[in-house]
Amino acid sequence: MPAERVRVLVVDDEPLARMRIEDVLAHIDGAEVVGAAANGVEAVEMIRSLRPDLVFLDVQMPGKTGVEVVREIGPDAMPATIFVTAFDQFAVQAFDVAAVDYLVKPFDDERLEAAFERARNRLALEGMEQLRDRLLAVLHSPGNAPRPPGPPDPRTPEYLQRIAVEMRGKVQSIPVDQIDYIVQSGPYAELHSGGRRHLVREAMQTLEERLDPGKFMRVHRSMIVRLELVEALHRGTGGDYEVQLRGGARVRVSRSRREALERWLGVSR
Repeated sequence: MPAERVRVLVVDDEPLARMRIEDVLAHIDGAEVVGAAANGVEAVEMIRSLRPDLVFLDVQMPGKTGVEVVREIGPDAMPATIFVTAFDQFAVQAFDVAAVDYLVKPFDDERLEAAFERARNRLALEGMEQLRDRLLAVLHSPGNAPRPPGPPDPRTPEYLQRIAVEMRGKVQSIPVDQIDYIVQSGPYAELHSGGRRHLVREAMQTLEERLDPGKFMRVHRSMIVRLELVEALHRGTGGDYEVQLRGGARVRVSRSRREALERWLGVSR
């Protein structure tokens, strides 16, 4: 018996990420990719014009976040949604708006297939009307009311507390206070924690903005360190500098970031 067809829209600002999701869906019986959007604004337009059954929706995007897309479309028109995210607190927020499932980057093909099958089963068992009723109830709850416009309250900064990583099909949540340093590795960031290495698909700029600057500092375009682990600043050959961390690890410091690190260390010039 052929699988019931599910029309899918893929939304992600990374072209390779969109292509990967589309490639996996192309091998799933009953999945039909009807479009792909590169940002939140395009996502809103394509959801309204294409009316897909299911959306793979990236959380962090230019223009509008994934949650903002859901709010703008509204429960009466929003398809079933699978959020794609690099951070576990965004995944929690995704469930707060009644997502069918979520994928934590980097994810494997099996996890993506499982999310699709879960969405297909939920659509078959509950139907969109029940999914939208739940979404409507959550969006209208006091805790999920849209924030008024204006600058964020500096007394309550929303810094990362944990970062979710996926290993061998399991999602692990790494407390940021256990991260020693972070190194850029192509499109990924390597989280070094207690001698172990974890990969997340996220830009260093995004991580720098989301980590507490009182605890973490970006000392190089490809390096972020936890400040309480900094023991010394070393001058190397050619005028280059390295910072030594507790435990013996040394990481590079760029000239443009050296002065900020020296100020934190209390080094007078």
